[in-house]
Amino acid sequence: MKEKDFKAKKNVLGRGLAALIEEAEPASSNELGVEFANSAIAEISLDYIEANAFQPRNFFDEDALKELSESIKVQGIIQPITVRKLAENQFQIISGERRWRASKMAGLKAIPAYVRLADDQQMLEMALIENIQRENLNPIEISLSYQRLLTECNLKQEDLGERVGKNRATVANYLRLLKLPPDIQIAVRDNKISFGHARAIISIENVESQLAVFKRIINEELSVRKTEDIVRAMTEPKANAPAKAAKNNTHEYKKLQDKLSTHFDTKVSLKVDDKNQGEIKIPFYSVEDFNRILEILSLI
Repeated sequence: MKEKDFKAKKNVLGRGLAALIEEAEPASSNELGVEFANSAIAEISLDYIEANAFQPRNFFDEDALKELSESIKVQGIIQPITVRKLAENQFQIISGERRWRASKMAGLKAIPAYVRLADDQQMLEMALIENIQRENLNPIEISLSYQRLLTECNLKQEDLGERVGKNRATVANYLRLLKLPPDIQIAVRDNKISFGHARAIISIENVESQLAVFKRIINEELSVRKTEDIVRAMTEPKANAPAKAAKNNTHEYKKLQDKLSTHFDTKVSLKVDDKNQGEIKIPFYSVEDFNRILEILSLI
């Protein structure tokens, strides 16, 4: 395929996938040269595509895949997957593994795909970020993805927040999930308890107490609000002790400020003078943000 032919096809993308398919045949995998592989869209044989070793999703719900497969049989692929080209007729998924799996179940022979060039490091970062932003990952998968971006892509939490469009406190809350006992992490992953439940449990330092509250959530079908009330009753007596110990102790006050920032998912300011008098400021940036803080304070 000549470069001018490729550009003619590329211009159709602005009008949607349907226009592309109607007006021009996508480039075949054999036609994709290296010079075009970073922006081309191609119809690629499913047999030429392999799963992503960096895939953040660890679990694929079979029933959901069957539903997607039936939809694909009727509607086709609405959103192309994204792949990288490894060699001639060899591609690896960057994002869209659910669509790829469902397409195979639907009996499709080929699938539309955006083709990009990437080394392993770029592949990992793109796969994790694109899946976090586009796929319905459970909180544990998101947490693991954040952890991998920090450790394997050498990102700092501030940089990570910018990459995924989240503030540092939100990223920190997800990462804290990985400190919970395995049984609780599995329950979050399987949607037996919510992210809100898990956030409340994290406030408990003792593992046995965490598991005790977790069992109550399951057995009594506790709401997030009720769980927060239980945790608050368990932790408040302990919270008073460090507050007294924090007298004239800047380091302890800083720790308390960080805990408050994490709890309210915003940067909280804690100021204390020599007489142990001070103020706590909780900023908000919109009506929705204000209501969210009021809800955390159980005022609405």
